[in-house]
Amino acid sequence: MSETAAVTAPLTLRDFADIGVATLKGVGPVKAKALHSIGIDTVLDLLSTYPRRWVDRTNEARVADLRVGEEALVLVTVRRVSSRRTRNRRSLVEAVVGDGTGRMQITFFNQPWRERQLTPDLNVALFGKVDEFRGGLQMTNPIVDLIGDRTGRIVPIYPQSEKAQINTWEIAAWVEEALRRSAPRGISDPVPASIRERHDLVGRGEALHDIHLPDAMAVKHRARRRLAFDELLRVQLVLVRRKREIEANSVGISHHVEGELVRRFHTALPYELTGAQRRVIGEIAADLVSTQPMHRLLQGDVGSGKTVVALTALLAAVQTGAQGALMAPTEVLAEQHFAGVRALVEGLRVPADNLFGERQLRVELLTNRVTGAARKELLADLASGEIDIVIGTHALIQGAVGFHRLGVVVVDEQHRFGVEQRAALRDKAGAAVPDVLVMTATPIPRTAAMTVYGDLDVSVLDELPPGRTPIKTSIASAPLEVEGAWADVREEVAAGRQAYVVCPLIEESEKLEVASAVETYEELQGGHLYGLRLGLLHGRMASADKDDVMGQFRRGELDVLVATTVIEVGVDVPNATVMVILDAERFGIAQLHQLRGRVGRGAAESRCWLLSTPDEDGTISARVEAIKSTTDGFELAEIDLHLRGEGTIMNSAQKGRSDLRLASLRHDEELIRLAREAAFEIVDADPDLSGHPELADELELLFTEQDAEFLASS
Repeated sequence: MSETAAVTAPLTLRDFADIGVATLKGVGPVKAKALHSIGIDTVLDLLSTYPRRWVDRTNEARVADLRVGEEALVLVTVRRVSSRRTRNRRSLVEAVVGDGTGRMQITFFNQPWRERQLTPDLNVALFGKVDEFRGGLQMTNPIVDLIGDRTGRIVPIYPQSEKAQINTWEIAAWVEEALRRSAPRGISDPVPASIRERHDLVGRGEALHDIHLPDAMAVKHRARRRLAFDELLRVQLVLVRRKREIEANSVGISHHVEGELVRRFHTALPYELTGAQRRVIGEIAADLVSTQPMHRLLQGDVGSGKTVVALTALLAAVQTGAQGALMAPTEVLAEQHFAGVRALVEGLRVPADNLFGERQLRVELLTNRVTGAARKELLADLASGEIDIVIGTHALIQGAVGFHRLGVVVVDEQHRFGVEQRAALRDKAGAAVPDVLVMTATPIPRTAAMTVYGDLDVSVLDELPPGRTPIKTSIASAPLEVEGAWADVREEVAAGRQAYVVCPLIEESEKLEVASAVETYEELQGGHLYGLRLGLLHGRMASADKDDVMGQFRRGELDVLVATTVIEVGVDVPNATVMVILDAERFGIAQLHQLRGRVGRGAAESRCWLLSTPDEDGTISARVEAIKSTTDGFELAEIDLHLRGEGTIMNSAQKGRSDLRLASLRHDEELIRLAREAAFEIVDADPDLSGHPELADELELLFTEQDAEFLASS
């Protein structure tokens, strides 16, 4: 390209990344430093700092139109502001605001700086729930945006930083200038025209202008859709390229699920497989037959029968003459898997087409507790192929462990493993790469699975096996309700059953006034559960002590187990029918759901009590209410995503350029699907993107090698 052509060519994201924000009018050294503190150094950073909201002056609610109980966005002027301390020493800031149609009060708890922010005569946009207070209207802790004196029908509101002292109208002015100066050359569009036309996507230049300076809300929606598609397409291109690369460079083993060993296993089960189990086994079978290694995520709610599905895959490896490995995050869970698997395959014999005839299936446990001569013998048998299935922790991938022919690997509770461990396990397999099945009991919303796990194929077990009893969940916040929870525990124990009491901390912390396991254990022994046999289990105990306590509980020698979240994953005691979770509002939704899944594992009806302290305004935490409302893990995953927001899809340690800023895993399922299809279309026709140099350049610009690694191995 000639120099003149380069100067007149449309601007790319790389061009914007090369232009410092200090070249814009009004960005002197002080403002440049302030912008740097909020992650804006280049014009690209500025243009991809999108408004977080848009206020339509012609269509927003006036104070007179506000309805009690509804959320609303309203433009008002601050009339007066005051602050005081409540009886329990919390700060309280109160302001009166209004417009030409009426006025209301806004109240902020524990935000003393609001008194400095909300000066009289300031124009602000407020977003919050409208309540009634002393005959008038009130919002408590609303979202506040200072909008200055900007005119125009649609006012973009940018993320503001009190600390950096950058206002929304300053960002808007700089964005406007950057777009004005870009207009003569225009903005390049790397997405193929055929894809844009098929999905009715506006051009990138138009989208960048209209996201920041829309003249109507419909225009803003179209712009957002296009830019969100770009974000998702880039993520999917990274994932799809990695997926195709692995497939091209890996040779696996072809296994068959329909063999005699698997048939014997299914026939011997004391129950019929569910429809969901049959469907998922079919999906896995199709992967195992192929010589391309399987890379599949198996999602199943607590108790949905994942172990039987995983064992089917491991036995398919054994009947092909290979070995299976099941890797768990903790020794307790590995031992529990071992006990469960051994019970399921008891008496199962491996058919043989050789002179030695059939033999007993051999399953062994390998953790760091297997030492000395026993370990030496076990390692020798694993290396010679005498062990069919090995179950263990990360000890399976340590230096001295070698396999004869590793065919299928099942990784349980995958989010507790690092990328390196999974790679190391594959490396143990030698020339043929094993098939990998990743199991998780943490339901993941479909949209997140398509994005965050984009290089895995996803199977879902969405049906509970017969015999699982539904768990009744209750919230206890008043003293009488709390007493009812402890009475329930005493009644269940009197009926010969057992209970869990779960605490968020091990020892009392001055910062967090929440129950500690040690203190709760002591209090319950002399109080609510006096006379019952109590055990204590927490993460700081020695492994042998933990095993001892867990063994006593399993054998029924303890009535109540007081524990921290160490019991969250995999602990299975069918006789435990009641759980009391203290300070339930301190836990996340996924954690509460996992904990609750420890009861309801037998035939008796089970209950879960959530002891929770209401907020100052008397409301119970939305997470706790959600757990009470449903036992459907997938529904809870969607609620969790909604309550927590999107978070980062990249490495949690660092929010980078490549994160989703507009695209939403909650709301953009259709867009994620379209971006995924487009990525396959582009990569399958042009694997190294040589025909799409600008797209390739954007991936290089926006994704570090670590980002790409993290995405492809999440």
